Amino acid sequence: MRDAGHWNPMWDGVAELDPEWTESFMRTTMSTYRGGVLTPQVVELLCIAVDAACTHLYAPGVRRHMRAALDLGVEPREILEVLKLATTVGVHSINVGAPILMEELEARERASGDRGAAPDGE
Repeated sequence: MRDAGHWNPMWDGVAELDPEWTESFMRTTMSTYRGGVLTPQVVELLCIAVDAACTHLYAPGVRRHMRAALDLGVEPREILEVLKLATTVGVHSINVGAPILMEELEARERASGDRGAAPDGE
């Protein structure tokens, strides 16, 4: 990872504490770069998507992978399309939240309707 320019200085502590695990992890990660299944351009675009996703938001990685993608001839508009797709990860917040809000509003409405009812026998 260091030789390929993909090392994150935040990994230094893990590498110091458990160099064997770190090396194994890095070897596994680099297999995607060296595997030949995906083109280097596609690998860089996928890395941009992962680093830019709302669950990650790792700006140094986005920058590093954008530079690498551009160096490989990826068009800026292709990178923009990847960023547009990456934003859909965050849209699911509304998919989770809106139904819960509707349930809570309905429960509130039922509860207020129950309080407004006349007591039995009146």
